[in-house]
Amino acid sequence: MAVTGDSPVSTTVATHLPYLRRYARALTGNQTSGDRYALSTLETVLADPSLVADAKDSRIALFAVLHAVWSSSGTPVAEADSRISAAAQVHLARLTPNSREALLLHTLEGFSVADIGKIIGSTADEAGELIDRALSEMENSVLGRVLVIEDEAIIAMDLSAIVEEMGHTVTGIARTRSEAVKLAAQDRPDLILADIQLADNSSGIDAVNDILAHFEELPVIFITAFPERLLTGERPEPAFLINKPYAEEQVRSAVSQAMFFASTETLTA
Repeated sequence: MAVTGDSPVSTTVATHLPYLRRYARALTGNQTSGDRYALSTLETVLADPSLVADAKDSRIALFAVLHAVWSSSGTPVAEADSRISAAAQVHLARLTPNSREALLLHTLEGFSVADIGKIIGSTADEAGELIDRALSEMENSVLGRVLVIEDEAIIAMDLSAIVEEMGHTVTGIARTRSEAVKLAAQDRPDLILADIQLADNSSGIDAVNDILAHFEELPVIFITAFPERLLTGERPEPAFLINKPYAEEQVRSAVSQAMFFASTETLTA
């Protein structure tokens, strides 16, 4: 998904596009449907550049356009071609409107509650309440088993503690590609939380692809210090991605979000 042109609006859109796509994919649960909403957002902005050009904060304005596109679609999680599981649709239907959007905007994209209010058309206080409600509703909806693929012991322990405090079970911690594949075969997880660079210089992406060759319907969260390297617009890409260094609330949000969805894409290193 490329943006052409050298106008100020084109430059602004190109700067924020990887993160707009990340949010859209997290919102819908996979790359295909997420990119469709990001593309609709770009088309809307190109049709009316003033939506971004005249805004005090172009990033807030761009995400507000995406939110308007998303909201106008009605119930996008129910689209037949989105590959979202029936169970996920049931869980999502029970969430308070705008709560998941507020949570993702805050934890994934780092917007303040005041900025989120501007994006979704609410007050800052209402946005804060939506974030708290989303965390509670999502964490109480789905519990499962998590495989952690991380070569740094302290980070691995921290991630394990976070997911266990949420009520999930950690099936194991793998430091290398081979360890990850072995652990997954021994005890099938419901979710994989994976670093990109592993202890023996192997790839977390390769480890995940090996596992998905046997268990296709596993959601995966990738952790990386360079998310833009995996947000190129080429296929395939991860549906769930958080930055390193991460905050605990980012992990909690991503885990809860990923547990809602049962499909993922394999990647090429």
